[in-house]
Amino acid sequence: MTDERPDPLIALRPWEAPEVTSWGRLPMNAVDRRPGAVVLDGDWRFQLLPAPDAPLGEVWSSSYVPGVWTVQGTDDLPRYLNVRMPFAEFPPHVPAADPTGVYERSVDVPAEWAGRRIVLQVGAAESVLLVHVDGRPVGISKDSHVAAEFDLTGLARPGERATVRLTVVKWSDASHIEDQDQWWHGGITRSVLLYAVDPLHLADVTVRARRDGDLRVDCRVRDTGGALPEGWYVSGELEGHLLTQDAEFDRANAEDERVSGFLGEARLRATVPAVRTWNAETPELYGLTVRLHRADGTIADTSRHRVGFRDVTISGRDLLVNGERVFIRGVNRHDFHPLTGRTVTYDDMRADLVLLKRFGFNAIRTAHYPNDPALYDLADELGFYVVDEADIESHDHAHEVADDPRYLSAFVDRVARMVLRDKNHPSVIIWSLGNESDYGANHDAAAGWVRRHDPTRPVQYEGAAKRGWADPDVASDIACPMYAPLEDCLAHAMSGTQTKPLVQCEYSHAMGNSNGTLADHWEAIETTPGLQGGFIWEFWDHGILQRVNDGRPAGRGGAGLYDNGVAAPGHRWAYGGDFGETDHDGAFIADGVVFPDRTPKPVMFEHREIAAPVRIESFRHEGVVLGNHQHFRGLDWLAGEWELSLADGTTLTAPAELPELRPGETASVPLPLALPEDGGEAWLTLRVTTARDEPWAPRGTVVCLPQVRLRAAFPPAHTRVPDGTVEVDEDGLLVHPLLTAAPALSLWRAPTDNDELGGMAARWRDWGLDAPARRVVSVRREPGRVAVVSDYLCAGGTVRHEQVLSAVADGLFVEECAELPEALYDVARVGTVFETAAGLNLLEWFGQGPWESYPDRAAGAPVGHHRLPVDELFTPYLRPQESGGRHGVRRFTLSAPDATGLAVRLDRPRQVSVTRHRAADLAAVAHHDELVPRAGCVVHIDAAHRGLGTASCGPDTFASYLVPAGVHRWSWTLRVL
Repeated sequence: MTDERPDPLIALRPWEAPEVTSWGRLPMNAVDRRPGAVVLDGDWRFQLLPAPDAPLGEVWSSSYVPGVWTVQGTDDLPRYLNVRMPFAEFPPHVPAADPTGVYERSVDVPAEWAGRRIVLQVGAAESVLLVHVDGRPVGISKDSHVAAEFDLTGLARPGERATVRLTVVKWSDASHIEDQDQWWHGGITRSVLLYAVDPLHLADVTVRARRDGDLRVDCRVRDTGGALPEGWYVSGELEGHLLTQDAEFDRANAEDERVSGFLGEARLRATVPAVRTWNAETPELYGLTVRLHRADGTIADTSRHRVGFRDVTISGRDLLVNGERVFIRGVNRHDFHPLTGRTVTYDDMRADLVLLKRFGFNAIRTAHYPNDPALYDLADELGFYVVDEADIESHDHAHEVADDPRYLSAFVDRVARMVLRDKNHPSVIIWSLGNESDYGANHDAAAGWVRRHDPTRPVQYEGAAKRGWADPDVASDIACPMYAPLEDCLAHAMSGTQTKPLVQCEYSHAMGNSNGTLADHWEAIETTPGLQGGFIWEFWDHGILQRVNDGRPAGRGGAGLYDNGVAAPGHRWAYGGDFGETDHDGAFIADGVVFPDRTPKPVMFEHREIAAPVRIESFRHEGVVLGNHQHFRGLDWLAGEWELSLADGTTLTAPAELPELRPGETASVPLPLALPEDGGEAWLTLRVTTARDEPWAPRGTVVCLPQVRLRAAFPPAHTRVPDGTVEVDEDGLLVHPLLTAAPALSLWRAPTDNDELGGMAARWRDWGLDAPARRVVSVRREPGRVAVVSDYLCAGGTVRHEQVLSAVADGLFVEECAELPEALYDVARVGTVFETAAGLNLLEWFGQGPWESYPDRAAGAPVGHHRLPVDELFTPYLRPQESGGRHGVRRFTLSAPDATGLAVRLDRPRQVSVTRHRAADLAAVAHHDELVPRAGCVVHIDAAHRGLGTASCGPDTFASYLVPAGVHRWSWTLRVL
């Protein structure tokens, strides 16, 4: 079907008119309209036009709604840029080539809707939405992540069929303020609904519930016919508590002449005795029903809400929830799915929050736009503090747009619509004006609107930090910088000039093998008044599942083609540049604490331990001291079991009875197990689990694993065997039946994303550490002993390496020393690398584990006895890099199914990795589907290993975790099983 008539919506060219935020769109409100709605999700007729003013063709395909056309088989594929816009035009202009999706379907309007007001709701469309019904223009909307509603009364006739056309223009003036760090898509990303209400209806409901039990419900009433009928009234009920009309409010309205023929306002009140307050630990909710009545008492409209009684205040430099200073253990979260792009379901969102809850997170920043309304329902229910962020980021043109009056209405409109929609959610504790958009008059205007409309919550905006963290005149009640060095945060908190809570909106960047020093940050946060937490960037690795054979997204049919973070054969996780685009920002899109399939990365276990609700504070000979580190909850919801790990390989267990502790309290408990007299290292772990089913975890789910060392290790002893045999080749390299590559010096690792973007990898390559030439200086043979001195020639200087191989009673004792010149002041590692024969597929070790850990990310890996298949040790970060390491390893064995193999004992706890890949293998490829595992194992034993840091975006690791120049010594024993 084609339409030759001029389209007034197209003629207006709203995609290049920032002053036009909408036309014909209904005001945003917080009234629940989902019950009784007709859901229009499913296959729609579809055409993708090259530009919004291009004519429709004769041929229609189909596209699934909700969904983005960029992963549904069109030639307009996903594109990733972080800061830069995907086109050269300056605001408010866009390129002439502007992909435009036209969606069309027929709708049978229920006959029983006769006489009612009919409304179309489009959950989200990016970036400009044009609506037509039966060829007639209905309205326009911008704001890609908040619903748009349109009144179809008189257009969609009850009992008849109507044709709804939704035209979505991809690039617009709005794109310049939706320049977020994520994939660029196009389409209708949330559900489309059609619903009907009485002409006399609730236009908005505002709920304010305080922790003292005071409840206030403000209602706005409208009538489609214009003037309100006489005698209407509202009533409300809160789980058996009847709300009463606020006569004082009615009197004040009349005196102020706020009452008119079309504006209806009413206020209901109640005081709930012994109220159960809402917080992230105990998210108590009450059911509220608000009804609008006609004069004869019949019900015209109903709205239902879940109410949480809580207060959010700022006292000095403390952010308080219900009067308590709470730590914000947060993560930034985008809407993302590896198959559907930006479209997520209720089950997807619930799985996100359940996983975060299980790993100790209590806060979400909706980076960088309002999320689906269902997410806030889930946050209310499961218990999360939410920083609700408006859909504003003008990163590439931030300075120009912040003060551009053409964008003033867009800034205020987006912030206001977010507040109007989400204001009744107790989980929302802070409003955010957007992200990375400089700071200007447009922000001040938006902040002014929020503060007037909702004085019950603080406002924050990261860009205001440019004026100073303590400036009282900026549009931010909270100092929320981004990736501020910890020393700057500490200095500010101790300066005496701090005036606001300091909660970093982003502080630890999870790109690849990252999040080093997370525990160090939290030790400082928990011990420094004025520091209150922050949000990790971010939740997801945004890898889109891609078919390797044709380079296209797998789409909805790709379900089941990934597991444990790994894509199935013939598929891979695509990042920037993988869809043929030449201008992109590569793997910077893969910076989450979970993989694209929601598999937790090792940092999640680190965070779980950092956020532990119960901890072992100290060890004394008579017992250990336990502490409750929650803000509102006792320990009765937790169960425990003691585990005692001994150096001889024994693990003993005993039940644990957790003491009754209020938040902040400590108590001493006796040692649950007797410590054997025969010596050796011993570690006591308290395995803490849920004692009953929680909404986010079944009974028995691990909550944390606090641990304390009861006894230190004895230094290993070695008895030399002078008549033993040590075989080396002509280059002084060990010859061993289970080794295919002899132990050699290693100074390099496959660069992590932090190494690459932080500049360290380039320096290491310039020094030649990836492939230094080895020159044998001397080989000295003695009975049962060989000493080999080698020089490793690097551009940054020569590294002298000495390796002494001695026959000892339990195998081969290896002593090593490496001297790095001052020019090699910061290297990746100093240690030993060797390769084993095939067939050794099981690693067992005593040390930290079982998950991956590194020197500056090891707080979440308890010391104990661990075992894993070698193929499960490697962590599949989207861009292959250094991974699979285990910190604090004392000894390990590599064995075949018949129990043959080799065993290694270390002189002291060391960093060890066992994988199927050499560092050069990992550094040579861009994706895991290009890797070819080796038959044997590549083993690294490091005397020193550089920390991970977060230098891809944020501070590098601390100086204490660097590998300095100078002399490094280490030793280890190798024996055959």
